[in-house]
Amino acid sequence: MSGVTSVDRAGAEPQPPARDPAAPHGPVPHGPVGGAPPEVPADWPVGYPAGYPVAEPDRLTRFVARLYDRAPRWVVPLAAVGCVAAGIGYTLLSDPTRSAPDALPTCLLKLTTGLDCPGCGGTRALWYVLHADLPAAARHHFLFVFALPFLAYLFVAWAGRQAFGWRLPELRIGPKLISGFLAAWLAFSVVRNLPWLPFTALYV
Repeated sequence: MSGVTSVDRAGAEPQPPARDPAAPHGPVPHGPVGGAPPEVPADWPVGYPAGYPVAEPDRLTRFVARLYDRAPRWVVPLAAVGCVAAGIGYTLLSDPTRSAPDALPTCLLKLTTGLDCPGCGGTRALWYVLHADLPAAARHHFLFVFALPFLAYLFVAWAGRQAFGWRLPELRIGPKLISGFLAAWLAFSVVRNLPWLPFTALYV
């Protein structure tokens, strides 16, 4: 026993500061002895630990942020409505139900394997929905027809809140519900490719 502790050793390496579990960027430097907090600049962002630099946003990010802050609140919902209208217009003009019998499929999975992908039949289902033919739409993609009213309500509630401040009742969609829907979608994608009756009726 030499009787020399780690404190007495000359040249002992300093220990790293204790890690704060709540800190998003690693350990927070401790202040001076006595419990005083570390000195933080006046312009330091709230929520960031002292001693760590914050990355400045690039020019494009700053431009988009300024544009978003200055734009009227109805611009983003209007742009979303325009995208939806463009998709509906394309479906009506192209009429996917009248494609030539010998035309190559546009789906890469079906083109290479002959199997229906999880989204196959969705455009035709939308076309039939727009023409109020729900049985034909469900035959082409049942899950799309099932989810369409919920998606439409979520879109209207979001757009109305953003543009006009509407407060429509919110649909509570949790992780379990999303997981269940994705599992049902996967099962539907498998079942519609089975080569036996009555599953062959789902083949598009």
